[in-house]
Amino acid sequence: MASPLLEPFRFANGVVAANRVWLAPMTNLQSHPDGSLSIAERNWLLRRADGGFGVIQTCASHVSEDGQGWQGEMGIHSDRHLPGLSALAADLVARGATGIVQLFHAGLRADSKLTGLRSWSASAGEEGGVAFQAGSHEDIQRVIGEFRDAAVRACAAGFHGVELHGAHGYLFGQFLSVIENRRSDGWGGSLANRARLLRDTVRAIRAAVPSTFVVGVRLSPEDSGHARGLDLDESLAVAGWLCQDGVDFLHLSLHDAARNTTKRPRNHAVTLFREAVERSVPLVVAGQIWTRAQAEELLELGAGGVALARCAIANPDWPRQIEVPGWQPRRPPLSVDELVDRGLSRPFAINMGIWWPGFVDDAAVQERKLSEPAA
Repeated sequence: MASPLLEPFRFANGVVAANRVWLAPMTNLQSHPDGSLSIAERNWLLRRADGGFGVIQTCASHVSEDGQGWQGEMGIHSDRHLPGLSALAADLVARGATGIVQLFHAGLRADSKLTGLRSWSASAGEEGGVAFQAGSHEDIQRVIGEFRDAAVRACAAGFHGVELHGAHGYLFGQFLSVIENRRSDGWGGSLANRARLLRDTVRAIRAAVPSTFVVGVRLSPEDSGHARGLDLDESLAVAGWLCQDGVDFLHLSLHDAARNTTKRPRNHAVTLFREAVERSVPLVVAGQIWTRAQAEELLELGAGGVALARCAIANPDWPRQIEVPGWQPRRPPLSVDELVDRGLSRPFAINMGIWWPGFVDDAAVQERKLSEPAA
């Protein structure tokens, strides 16, 4: 029986992707030190496009030099990044995939030792023993312009759209947070003020790109990991506002898509967000999705598409396999050689085992752990 997952996915602006299966944006440390695209990064993404993923999202790509969070992060803050971005966009189009760049600023989690620039956020503080400053009005206006310019750059490169990374406790999430944002000016206090940075950025981008260019936002609905100080009902309100501002999709980053919300244990996030936002704006859901059955259950709840992360690492041709009778996705642990065969560079594959214990079963991971200095 044909799966609804393989039906076309329609964005609010009318752009149509080949199917409803997305490659989630994932950190992989494969870009060059200046943020330009590497062959390893290209191969990793194109292997999933060849495997039938309808939408390919890049990893988080910093829109300004002071927003870089880690080494090997993809950049989109300069025209010098255009050659690599343009080549990747063309390769994705040739494979029938819809390409979306995830736009990102780490805020207080930017690595000042790496960038040589001060880190800033909604309010001043300290993270991991490193101090960061409260962003000035000029900082805020500048970063809105940098997100806008990065979106224009992605459009010029030939991508179908961009996603603003408002999840996981990075800059937008820091402004939304009642814990991280302690401002008393127009950028803090009420939810409307805390959401102002994200909303103003969406509006700036929407005004600068064609209506045919997709603009979306990824959100953490509730506290999870680095996402702190978030309330489910506030997130639902923000989602509604973003639809008014012209977003073409909303991406819900859930810790576990099989579980209901913490604040409302009887309700699933997809159901609540589907009721809160315009029907024309599709929802994409991520969060430990492995099987066809799990993914189709989310569509039944109201999701328009599903984004695969760890599953897509282990199963680069997941969309092409789900209709094969009896097929089950490969699950961890995998060896480094298996992951390399699936399109990962060897350093990326080794890092999988360091970031996610149990994902990689290989002596190379243990050697890397032993060679790293103690924290």
